Amino acid sequence: MLKMFDGAMGTQLQALGIADSPCPEYAAVTSPAQVTAIHREYVEAGADIIETNTFGANRLKLKDFGLENRVGQIVAAAARAARAACGRDTLVAGSVGPTGQLIAPLGACSFDEAASAYEEQIKALAGAGVDYILIETIIDLQEMRAAVLAAKAACRLPVIGQLTLGENGRTVTGSGAAAAAAALEPLGVSVIGLNCSLGPEQLLPLVAELARETALPVSVQPNAGLPTVVGGKAVFPLSPEDMAAWVPRLVAAGASFVGGCCGTTPAHIKAMKKELEKCRPSPRRPLPAGVRLSSRGGALWLGGGHKTALIGERINPTGRKILADELKSGSLIAVKREALAQAEAGAAVLDINAGVPGIDQAAMMRRLVEELSAIVDLPFSIDSAQPEAIEAGLRYFPGRALINSVSGKQPERDAILSIAKRYGAAVIVLPLTGKDLPETAEERLKIVGGVIRAAKEAGLGNGDIVLDALALTAAANGSAPAETLRTLKLYKENFPCPTTMGLSNVSFGLPGRELINAAFFLMALANGLDAPIINPLAKYIKELLAAASVINGQDSQGIAFSSSHVSAAGEKAAPAAPPGDEDILDALLRAVARGEKESAADLAAKAHGQGRTVIEITNRALTGAMDDIGDKFARGKAFLPQVMLAAEAMQAAFAVLKEKAGRQGRPPSRGKIILATVEGDIHDLGKNIVSTLMQSGGFDIIDLGKDVPAAKVLAAAEKEKPDIVGLCALMTTTLGAMGECIDLLRKSGYAGGIMVGGAVLTAGYAESIGAGMYASDALSAVKQAKEWVKGRKV
Repeated sequence: MLKMFDGAMGTQLQALGIADSPCPEYAAVTSPAQVTAIHREYVEAGADIIETNTFGANRLKLKDFGLENRVGQIVAAAARAARAACGRDTLVAGSVGPTGQLIAPLGACSFDEAASAYEEQIKALAGAGVDYILIETIIDLQEMRAAVLAAKAACRLPVIGQLTLGENGRTVTGSGAAAAAAALEPLGVSVIGLNCSLGPEQLLPLVAELARETALPVSVQPNAGLPTVVGGKAVFPLSPEDMAAWVPRLVAAGASFVGGCCGTTPAHIKAMKKELEKCRPSPRRPLPAGVRLSSRGGALWLGGGHKTALIGERINPTGRKILADELKSGSLIAVKREALAQAEAGAAVLDINAGVPGIDQAAMMRRLVEELSAIVDLPFSIDSAQPEAIEAGLRYFPGRALINSVSGKQPERDAILSIAKRYGAAVIVLPLTGKDLPETAEERLKIVGGVIRAAKEAGLGNGDIVLDALALTAAANGSAPAETLRTLKLYKENFPCPTTMGLSNVSFGLPGRELINAAFFLMALANGLDAPIINPLAKYIKELLAAASVINGQDSQGIAFSSSHVSAAGEKAAPAAPPGDEDILDALLRAVARGEKESAADLAAKAHGQGRTVIEITNRALTGAMDDIGDKFARGKAFLPQVMLAAEAMQAAFAVLKEKAGRQGRPPSRGKIILATVEGDIHDLGKNIVSTLMQSGGFDIIDLGKDVPAAKVLAAAEKEKPDIVGLCALMTTTLGAMGECIDLLRKSGYAGGIMVGGAVLTAGYAESIGAGMYASDALSAVKQAKEWVKGRKV
């Protein structure tokens, strides 16, 4: 069945002049009749679902207006205003927007802080009687996860999760349709969709992509086109008839919930509903078989005929004293290197184990997951015997993880299955019961059959289960390897689930382990192994997998094998320098570009100790690293998380250099910049990102904050004499304040640079108000600031 949402609420509140007293959400308290009148216009236009005026009614956003303790009052008033407008069949969706902050480790807001704020808001919405929870305009998959988990904890209402993507098909933090669908569908959302930022033309291919990646209904609420700025105001170009013309195409692409976002009005919804009534839902293709995992940036299928996926086993302190000692000391330098090395060696999943006796394993698991997921964009396998450590890993991982593992042993089995269901995770089923090891394939089949039944009773399905064939040591039991291979075959014959196992157990206690492991690896692949848990850095493994993929048809005609073979031959002709011979500044550059902040600080200190000057270190390694990551960002090869972490690593290196500066002079400053979000605008997420990257670019930053009057900007400029004043605005209503601030600065005689940026700005508008520089994103801001300061000093 097709459903029509309403259109923009903020646009209508602004037209009535009640959006700023002190915030749009508070209008339901101060002017309930007018809010109801807006809802009624949408109902009369044909909206099947209207959204409460609660987009920013969470305590983190309301704090900007001193209303953080009035969440319940605002939400209740908004729900009443919406209900008062409803027709007999109209449904009400409780609108839940972003917190306006980045979730740690990318920002200062913790996952739990965001989830708690969302849970308070959603409990209030559910208590006020809404029919859906609509989480919308979210730019980070991890924030969406926090909101969805909060919704599931607060109520049993159906949840609609709508992300905001750019024209590159990704959120600001790098998640596309595949990653979103893989993470959110098993987490329990009822509808997945897209809204805001783009018009229907740009969202059409993204809706089609999302529909291919999910079995759930898809929603879409486009803006009325891409805005242009006319006379200091944002103007959305698409008329009601223009928007209506896109409705049949959006439905054909897979959307079954359609509506409008910024710039749409009741007239738009009326025209769109007329077209929607002529449409029929588009048929959808079923998803492939197998188990789907995801990271923040991508998705991966296990089994079901998909390519063999290596699960890297190296982040496990069991039997590795150096790694265990490091985790005990709180250092993650070696762990991060292991993670990066395994990813480069071809691991598709990383197994994460924090099993060091005597430490808080749950706390360490959380830290490992948060920090490693920011530098390695792969799905994780959360490996622990402790349910609390497993839960910590799943909660803070920004994607869909795999649990390693659950067995038939009670009560642990039911506890882990319950955690898997809560966090939408997949599980590895181990054929153990806590008693004797099952020696035959038939015994293992019987045990996993029991665990599968329990998993399905807990709400999991075939798409959530991976079966472990249990590799035992050949030196202790000569028939064990053959029995494991037979187990793989029986699993494939009896269950539609992918298979895995830790291969290296087979060679324990024998010489030439790598050779035995390699032989077992090939034989296991032939017997149905889908996802071996193995050291991807081990000799032969990568090459054998590439060759085996040619033989089993996963690499049709050997195209990938041929390509990698040619590359390898080229590498042999020009061998890389041994690790010990690598130039210290090259190593520092690579550490910063990878976001390894501990290594960056260590290498900066070593470089200085070797007699490298601060200027040399800064210019060659640190600036070089940021130029490298900036280039990748511009080419779509890196996203905001990688950029932010590189900046953090650079700052860690800078901190070391500053400490040394007393003896050799301070690291050079490129110049001084004042940053501010203009008066009337309380959005500072983008400004804060610019501030972080500007500091990493070598600038001294004076951040005046948000909602800053022009007079305060001028006073700071007269006192600090900055090279550049940077002004930010997100709201269309505050564009005028930006122009007024620039006028005040110029009239005062300020001769420095002025840079502007913000979601609704364009280069043309920046020029029209006298800003010399327009930054479309944070890295563009840094690049222009460098060029401007350099030109000024010539």
